[in-house]
Amino acid sequence: MACYSKKDTFRMTRFFIFNFQIRIVDSIISLHLMAFTYFQVYSKIINQNHNENINQMTNSYHPVEQSKRTAIVDILRGWAILGVAIGNYQDFLYIGVEREIKFDTFSEILQIVNRYLFSAKSWTLLTLLFGYGFAILINNVASKGKNPVTFFAWRMLLLFVLAFINSSFWLGDILKDYAFLGLVLLLFYKSSTRTLSIICAFIFLTIPFLMAYVNTFKIEHIVIATNPEYLKLYHSGNWIEFFRFNLLASFYEQIIIPGYAITAHYVMLGCMLFGFLLQKLNFFNRLTELKKLLKYVCFISFVCSVFIGIGFFIAVQNKAGFLKFFHPLYWLVLCTMFFIATGISLLYTNGKLKTIFSYFSAGGKMTLTNYMSQNILAAFLFSGIGFGIADSMPYWFYFLLAIFIFIIQLFISKWWLSKYNYGPIEWLWRSASYREFVPFKKTHTEIAVDIKTV
Repeated sequence: MACYSKKDTFRMTRFFIFNFQIRIVDSIISLHLMAFTYFQVYSKIINQNHNENINQMTNSYHPVEQSKRTAIVDILRGWAILGVAIGNYQDFLYIGVEREIKFDTFSEILQIVNRYLFSAKSWTLLTLLFGYGFAILINNVASKGKNPVTFFAWRMLLLFVLAFINSSFWLGDILKDYAFLGLVLLLFYKSSTRTLSIICAFIFLTIPFLMAYVNTFKIEHIVIATNPEYLKLYHSGNWIEFFRFNLLASFYEQIIIPGYAITAHYVMLGCMLFGFLLQKLNFFNRLTELKKLLKYVCFISFVCSVFIGIGFFIAVQNKAGFLKFFHPLYWLVLCTMFFIATGISLLYTNGKLKTIFSYFSAGGKMTLTNYMSQNILAAFLFSGIGFGIADSMPYWFYFLLAIFIFIIQLFISKWWLSKYNYGPIEWLWRSASYREFVPFKKTHTEIAVDIKTV
């Protein structure tokens, strides 16, 4: 039997109490954030007259006009796609034979920036905005007297096709998840704001328990991204073998992994439903009116992020026992995401960074085109079908390259949308969804309106 001195016993007791207190504080603050947000938004907006937001009934069957888009939503999409690019590009450093990777000081700083500002926060924000867009589209289609279920199911099937193409170039595709969960969202499209609020609250509150439980699952699977045999496909320079590598890696290192297949999709569903709820409450169109609420949420989400982050770090470092049944990682991610999103929204409502936001808005309007083009370009840069840079560069190279490409995309998006209504892939997807060619090139009148708006 091991013997402990009084000093050791005191240290262990203090550690146990401290971790227990941290856990309680985390839970209370997170519950307070969610309860406060729902109460404030629900009480301020639910009683408002939403008839003004319903499109007038017509016999036509066309998508939402570009002029009716909500600017802040596109700005947030632009920010999210930047984070997605950084996350995807840094992953190329880890596609190769396993080895010890040494990081210089600059790379370590950039890693911290990515960890606290972009990692997982970007795709959760993008997922929330997907749910928001889903609600707008459902309302638009239903207001024309069409069947929204049939229309959206067809649209998601088309997204599966785009997902397959994207997955052939990049093993970390997220479009397939959106296509699948988009079909699941159809089960909730008639839900009231009250029902959506309850479901979202339940999902967000149970995420730590589900994650801890799913982490106990052990699935044997083929390793693709670091296996020398499969890496031959990646570096071969043969298109078919390259596509095979990415599709195999997507399946074995993403789709069947429990942490991704269950936990990540559970989080995505919660984010989508929350975005759906925000659209029902007309939230993004009333930011000026709700500025006080934005400030509260921004402050509280920041406090939550700090407390949960500190508590989680201490718990992981000391291998706290409660992590086996309560894992608050996604609480930290979501709180930080809410802090960033509300912070950007406050800057926008205060009229700050107008020029920068105009470019982010353009990038956000072409999210699908920019996302897929980022991955296709990366394939040419890093794999054997192109320059074959692979995992040979330091971390900072991948991080800064992603930012550089994103900036170029912003300028291209701004120029493109001065001449066309949609990005090329957005236009193809819309036209196929509505089964008719939607207007692609802007008329002289539309260009004049855009210039006047700017």
